[in-house]
Amino acid sequence: MQSVGMKNPTDFTYGPRELTRLLHPAAMCVKAYLRLLDTILKPKNPYKAFYSKNLMALIIGIDDAGRGPVIGPMILAGILIHEKHHPYLLDLGVNDSKLLMPEKRESIAIELIKKFPFHVELTHPNEIDSRTFAGTNLNWIEAIKAANIINHLSKDLEEKIKVIVDCPSPNIRAWHNYLLKHIKNPSIIQLSCEHKADINHPSVSAASIIAKHHRELEMKKLRKLHKIDCGSGYCHDPKTQEFLKGNISHLKDAGIIRKSWETWTKAVAEKEQKKLF
Repeated sequence: MQSVGMKNPTDFTYGPRELTRLLHPAAMCVKAYLRLLDTILKPKNPYKAFYSKNLMALIIGIDDAGRGPVIGPMILAGILIHEKHHPYLLDLGVNDSKLLMPEKRESIAIELIKKFPFHVELTHPNEIDSRTFAGTNLNWIEAIKAANIINHLSKDLEEKIKVIVDCPSPNIRAWHNYLLKHIKNPSIIQLSCEHKADINHPSVSAASIIAKHHRELEMKKLRKLHKIDCGSGYCHDPKTQEFLKGNISHLKDAGIIRKSWETWTKAVAEKEQKKLF
């Protein structure tokens, strides 16, 4: 059995008597005593940077789901919170949606949707294809959709709003400037575009959960409407790949497949190749 003196100072199993014996003020200066006591009693906060005094009270977090799939829409979601809601988000278990089990993600999404203003932008395959063929890549499409979310959630607001977006582009500055051009009232917006924002900021984590939730809802509707089993819709999914090969003619004009994607063009080319033999 581990003795009191050997316990890790970040272990939260100390009782009042153990703390009194271990951290007697007479054995250290008062400031050091208080700092160590604060470390023991307060759990480590993964979003410590988010509690900066420089932050504004209102925050919009934005993230996407379904950028890469060959089937189904891309979803961008934004959520409007007050800084005081950070502890609630942490207690709820908010995290990057990719790190959560589906059941947990679903339950958190439902709670977020009940409690906070949010807005979702859907970009269907036909729009992705038409914009892509016209020379607008997916990063610019996402910037336009992010601006739509900001404009919607900031409508009728006059106070400053901190907006944090998970940036999809390697060129953060260029993407930031392109997004800023599409914001209707930039004077009240403090815009921050970051990589890994869905991991580093709870508001963006919350947005990623809502985006993933709506992507799953859209995929369920799609499967039911067309009576298909297409897997996840992601290019690496073997079930999705087999589905594409067997339904090229049947669903090519159904509006559910991104024809500008290499996965689709390869499937079409393979079918055409087989016709030659």
